[in-house]
Amino acid sequence: MAHANKGTGLLLAGVIALSLSVSPTPIFAPAQAATSVAAVVNKTAITSADVARRVAFLRLQRRTGNLQQIARDELVNETLKREEIARVGMSVSTADVDASFERFASSNKMSVSQLNTVLDQAGVGAAHFKSFIAVSMSWPRLVNARYGAGARGRLSNQDLVTRLLENKEKPVTTEYFLKQVIFVVPASKKGIVGKRKAEAEKSRASFPGCDQAMEFAKNYLDVSIRNLGRVLEPEMPPEWKPLVEKAKGGTTATRVTDRGVEYLAICNQRQVSDDVAAEVVFRAEDIGKEQQGENPNSDKYLEELRSKAQIVIQ
Repeated sequence: MAHANKGTGLLLAGVIALSLSVSPTPIFAPAQAATSVAAVVNKTAITSADVARRVAFLRLQRRTGNLQQIARDELVNETLKREEIARVGMSVSTADVDASFERFASSNKMSVSQLNTVLDQAGVGAAHFKSFIAVSMSWPRLVNARYGAGARGRLSNQDLVTRLLENKEKPVTTEYFLKQVIFVVPASKKGIVGKRKAEAEKSRASFPGCDQAMEFAKNYLDVSIRNLGRVLEPEMPPEWKPLVEKAKGGTTATRVTDRGVEYLAICNQRQVSDDVAAEVVFRAEDIGKEQQGENPNSDKYLEELRSKAQIVIQ
């Protein structure tokens, strides 16, 4: 989405307002406290250790109030979100989470190792923080897919006409036709990622164009081609958007993902200003505004999940 990077950045900047540029006073979790079950969400247990880590996380955020209750409530909601993300299959990749973790460390003038140390000393731990990041990045995509830019009918004809009249002209956006080239790396062979990345990068120079993509793939071992079809710029996944913009036609730089090493082939691109493009642009603007504050669709979705869930607070 056009605003997804910005939205995630705002979320992490606002929710994770940690003063990590200086070493915080260590806030250790209770020493060797016996672990018990604090809550159960659809048979998934939330332990007292999970709650302790979240309480430590809340302290780093300078949150106040009943931190035990806030922590438990947050973890219940995150468990519901995580289960729905898994059910729909819209989780961001491990590579995306790691990249966000690295950017957060860099923005706080630390190395990843230093951030790991700070989180451990605070009683949070990197794994807990990364789990939080994964849900924070994945959940808005899920909400937007259900209510947002992916839903063509979100704006009524009257709403669209009103927005067009307010703008006095149709917004212009870029339309891409894309194919995805994947140099597959099996989960059991992650050690060959470097070799596959070099192979993928070298192949870009000889990519013959989208029409010959399938024939091109036959020249390599374990390379697949996916036809992504038409993608409007506001709908572009945030992890690909800067690479497509920098490509200036041809192919993008490569990305390492859970599937292997990938790049996009730009088959065609042009500026468009039709009604569909206008709706996508307007909706992307709305999503951006929502992500800077509370998103009512997120609350609605979560409440729906809660109403169907079995939640037991111990």
